[in-house]
Amino acid sequence: YGGEEEAFLTKVVTPIYKVIAREAAWSKVGRSKHSQWRNYDDLNEYFWSVDCFRLGWPMRADADFFSYPDKSRESEKNGDGKPSGIHRRVDKVNFVEIRSYWHVFRSFDRMWSFFILCLQAMIIVAWNGDGNPASIFDSDVFKKVLSVFITASILKLGQAVLDVVLNWKARQCMPFYVKLRYLLKVISAAAWVIILPVTYAYTSKDQAGLAQTIKGWFGNSQGSPSLFILAVVIYLSPNMLAAVLFLFPFIRRYLESSDYRVMMLMMWWSQPRLYVGRGMHESTFSLFKYTTFWILLIITKLAFSYYLEIKPLVGPTKAIMSVHINTYAWHEFFPQAKNNIGVVVALWAPIILVYFMDTQIWYAIFSTLFGGVYGAFRRLGEIRTLGMLRSRFESLPGAFNGCLIPPEKSDPVKKKGLKATLSRNYDAIAFHKGKEAARFAQLWNKIITSFREEDLINNREMNLLLVPYWADRDLDLIQWPPFLLASKIPIALDMAKDSNGKDRELKKRIENDNYMSCAVRECYASFRNIIKFLVRGSREKKVINDIFAEVDKHIESGDIVSDFKMSALPILYDHVVKLIKYLLTNKQEDRDQVVILFQDMHEVVTRDIMEERLDWQGDEVDEQIQLFQPAGAILFPTPESEAWKEKINRLYLLLTVKESAMDVPSNLEARRRISFFSNSLFMDMPSAPKVRNMISFSVLTPYYTEEVLFSLHDLEVPNEDGVSILFYLQKIFPDEWNNFLERMNCSSEDDLKGDDELEDQLRLWASYRGQTLTKTVRGMMYYRKALELQAFLDMAKDEDLMEGYKAIELNEDQMKGERSLWAQCQAVADMKFTYVVSCQQYGVQKRSGDPRAQNVLRLMTEYPSLRVAYIDEVEEPSKDATKKINHKVYYSALVKAMPNSNASETGQNLDQDNYMEEALKMRNLLQEFLKKHDDVRYPTILGLREHIFTGSVSSLAWFMSNQETSFVTIGQRLLANPLKVRFHYGHPDVFDRLFHLTRGGVSKASKIINLSEDIFAGFNSTLREGNVTHHEYIQVGKGRDVGLNQISLFEAKIANGNGEQTLSRDLYRLGH
Repeated sequence: YGGEEEAFLTKVVTPIYKVIAREAAWSKVGRSKHSQWRNYDDLNEYFWSVDCFRLGWPMRADADFFSYPDKSRESEKNGDGKPSGIHRRVDKVNFVEIRSYWHVFRSFDRMWSFFILCLQAMIIVAWNGDGNPASIFDSDVFKKVLSVFITASILKLGQAVLDVVLNWKARQCMPFYVKLRYLLKVISAAAWVIILPVTYAYTSKDQAGLAQTIKGWFGNSQGSPSLFILAVVIYLSPNMLAAVLFLFPFIRRYLESSDYRVMMLMMWWSQPRLYVGRGMHESTFSLFKYTTFWILLIITKLAFSYYLEIKPLVGPTKAIMSVHINTYAWHEFFPQAKNNIGVVVALWAPIILVYFMDTQIWYAIFSTLFGGVYGAFRRLGEIRTLGMLRSRFESLPGAFNGCLIPPEKSDPVKKKGLKATLSRNYDAIAFHKGKEAARFAQLWNKIITSFREEDLINNREMNLLLVPYWADRDLDLIQWPPFLLASKIPIALDMAKDSNGKDRELKKRIENDNYMSCAVRECYASFRNIIKFLVRGSREKKVINDIFAEVDKHIESGDIVSDFKMSALPILYDHVVKLIKYLLTNKQEDRDQVVILFQDMHEVVTRDIMEERLDWQGDEVDEQIQLFQPAGAILFPTPESEAWKEKINRLYLLLTVKESAMDVPSNLEARRRISFFSNSLFMDMPSAPKVRNMISFSVLTPYYTEEVLFSLHDLEVPNEDGVSILFYLQKIFPDEWNNFLERMNCSSEDDLKGDDELEDQLRLWASYRGQTLTKTVRGMMYYRKALELQAFLDMAKDEDLMEGYKAIELNEDQMKGERSLWAQCQAVADMKFTYVVSCQQYGVQKRSGDPRAQNVLRLMTEYPSLRVAYIDEVEEPSKDATKKINHKVYYSALVKAMPNSNASETGQNLDQDNYMEEALKMRNLLQEFLKKHDDVRYPTILGLREHIFTGSVSSLAWFMSNQETSFVTIGQRLLANPLKVRFHYGHPDVFDRLFHLTRGGVSKASKIINLSEDIFAGFNSTLREGNVTHHEYIQVGKGRDVGLNQISLFEAKIANGNGEQTLSRDLYRLGH
C-alpha cells in the first residue's frame, strides 16, 4: 500500500484537502454561521487528540472526519435523531465561534469584571460620606464596598455559563476531563453566588431590606462579620495563588509546560490542557514594565472617572430622587417606579458609557508619551534635516564601518544596551585608514547611484554627493563628498586675496571651518598630482618640482601669505579652471591651448605670485625653446580611465561650484531616506556578520492579476476627467520627471516617442511610481544587490578593495571567469537570498496571450535570480479504464503536483517597496534571531518600521500617511516594548521559517473568521511560545489606498477583521 507514484499526495493529502474544500464550500464563501462548518482550526485540532487514530491506516474513507454536510443526507436520521452511521460527521473541535456580543465579555472577562467592580466601589464611596476616597477606610463604607465580591461571583457565574453555552456544539469532541471542568466551574460559581450574599447579609445591621429577607430564608440567628470575611478569603484563595504565580512567571512557565500529573492537576482548573497557550509568560523584568505602564494608566483613568464623572453626579442624583412628582405632563410609562428612576438612568447612562470607553483615550495619550520617550532614548530622530546630517557627517564613515562591516578579530567588542546606544560615537579619524575609506566609498556611492537610478536626484546632485570610488593614495587626506565642500574654494580665494599678508589670521579663519580646510588642502594636493602627471619633459619637470618645493617650504614655515602676493590668485584660478575643462573634453586639437595655459600659469606663479624669487629662473630656461612647447613635454590628450575621469571631475566641482549646496539633494524623498539611514547607523543594532556566515532568507510576493507594468496605452488614455496617468505622474513628481529626461538625454516627452528602448524606460518610470509588481520586484531585488556588494567587501583583497566593486563590474574578464571574485560574490548572494513571486495565474495568462505574462517574463529576464512559481493546469485521462473522463490535475510548476485547484484573493495590492540603503542592514537585522530579547525566548517574528510612500498622491493619502506615522509606528513601538504584546502587523515582517513551518504555518486560510490574516500569524506564533519584536533602525516602503472609496473599504475590512478576532479561539486563549 502506498508504493505507487505520488502515493502520499493521493492517499493522504488529497482526502484531507477535499474535506477542507467541502467545508469551505458549505460555508457559502464565509456567509454561513461559523458554528455550522469546520474551519482551519477545527480540522487542525482534530489531530491533537487520540480521535485521529480512528482514521486508521490506510485511512478509512467512511471515517467521521471525512464525512461532510449534505442537506439531502441530514434528513436520514436514526430514531434518536442522530445522523445515521456513515453520515455522522465531526463537529466543532475545542471551541465554537459564534457571532454574539457575549464573546466580547467572554474573551475579555477580566477587563470587564475589573471595570465593573471599580465602578461599583467608586459609586459606593461617592454616595456615602463626603465623597472623599479616604472614607473607604470608614467601617460602614468599607463594609458596603465589600459587596463587590458578590458582584464578582455573579460575573464569574456568567462567565462559566457562557463557556458552557458557547461551546455546546463542540461537546462531542471534548474529552471527559474538559467537560467535567466546565461543569464544576458552573457548580462552584453558583455555590459562591449563594454563599457570599448569605454571609454578607449576616454582617448587615439593617432591620429591613434585602439583607433581612435573606436572613428570613436562612434563619434570623445573630451572625458574625468574620464569617463573610472568611468566605471572601476562601473565595479569593485561587486568585491569591494566581497572583503569586504572576509575580514569579518562571514558576508559572514551568508548571504549565510540565508533564507531571500533580502539576497537570494543579493547572487543570485554570486552563484546558492544549498544545497551544502554555508557557507564554515573559521575563520578570518585562512583566514589571508591563505592569508599571498599566498601573499608571489605570490610576489616571480611575482618578479622572471618579472626580470628573461619578462624584459630580452623586449630588444631583440624590436631589432628583428626593423630588416627588404627582402630576405628569406626558403619559407615565412606569407608574410603579420610585425615586424618579427613569431620570436617574437617563442621567447616568452616558456617563457609564464614557467610563467604559475612555480607557482607549487614555491609552492613546500614554502610548504617545511612552512611545515618544522610548524613541528618544533609542536615538530616533537625531538626524532629521540635511543640516543635522552635515554636522554629523565626519563621524558617518566610522558609523558605516562600525555597523555595516563585519568586525575584525582585533576590534573591541561592541557594547550593547541603552547606555551604550546613548553614548555611541564614531571617530572621524577611522576614515584616514585606506580600507575603511574604500569600504565607506563603495557603500555610500551605491546608495547615491541608486538614488540616481530612481531619478530622485539629477546628474549634478549625484556628482556632488559621490565620494571618490578610487581613493587617491597620494593625497593622504580625507576626501569628503563635494556637496560638503561646495563654494568653499571661491570663498577661501576671496579670503586669501584680502588677507593683506596676515598668515595667522587667514589660517585661523580657514581652519575654523573644517570642510573649508579640507577643500583647500585637497585642491592643492590634487592639482599638484595632476600637474606632475601631465608634465613629462625633464626641463619642465625640474621647473615644476622647484615651484612646488618652494610652495611646500613656505606652507611648512607658515609665511606663504606674507611672502607671496595673494592678489594674483584669482588669475591663476581662472587658468586652472580652463585647464580642467580641456582635460574633461580631452581632445587632440586643444593641445596648443593647453600648452599656452601651462605657460600662462607658469608666468603668473613665477612673476606675479612669487615675484621672481627663484634663482634659476633666468639661467635654466632657454629663451629660444619655450617651456612646455616640445612634443613630449606635456602628456595630452591623457589616456582615459575611470579613476582619472573621477579625479578631474571632482577637482572641477570643487573649483567651480560657487552656490551653496545646502539644498542638495533637493528631492524631499531623497532627503528623508538619506537622513533616516544616517540616523539609523547611530542606533543600537547587531553587528554585521560576513555574508557567508549570515542567516539566509527568502522573500515571497503573492501575485494574482494585478498590474505588472503599465503599457503606453494605459499611460496615455485620459480618464473621465481628461487626465492621463502619465500627465498626473508628471505633475505630482515634476523633479523626478525632469531627472528622468536628463538620464535619457532627452529634452521633452516627444523625444521619447518612436524609440522602443526609450518607450520601455518611460513605462518603467511610470510603473515605479504606481503600485505594480515591477516596483515591488525592483525593491526586493535590492536585497540581492546589497549582498553582492557586501560579499565583495568581505572577500576582496586589499588591491581589489582599493580598486572598488565598480572596477570588477566593468572588467569583462572578471565576469566571465567561474572562479573570479565577481562570480564568487554572485554565488554567495544566490545562496543567502531567494526571491519567489507566486504568479498563480501565470500559466493561464501565458496560454491566453495576456500581456501580463510577457511582462512577468521580462522581469525574469531583467533579474536572472528571480523565481516564479505558478499553478499549471493539465487535463489528464482517468486511470479507470471504464470511465472515459478527463480530469484536471494541478501542478505547482517546477516543484511538485498539487491535490486540487487553489485560489488566492486579490484584495492585497502590490504595495511593497524597498530601498537600497535599507537592504544593506538586512544581515544586521537577521542577527536579531540569534539573541534573546527578554532572556526567555528567541524572536520568531521581527517587525519592521514602515514608510507610506503614497502620501503625495492626494490629500486623503497624505492624511493616511501621517496617521500611519503618528498612530501605527508609535503604537507598534509601544506594543513591542514595554508591553511585549505586539503581534505580526505588516507584510514586511520577517518570520523564522523553521519555527512556523513546524508550528502551523504563517497564516490561516478560513474565510471571514481569519479576515485579518496578518495578525493571526502573530497570534499563532505567540500561542506556540514565540516572541514578536519590533525594530526601527530599518524601514521599508508601504503603499496605502489613495481614494476615498478604497480607504472606506479598507477601514471596513479592518473593522470587520477586528470583530471576527473577538470571536476567534486564538484571542480567547491569549487571555486565558
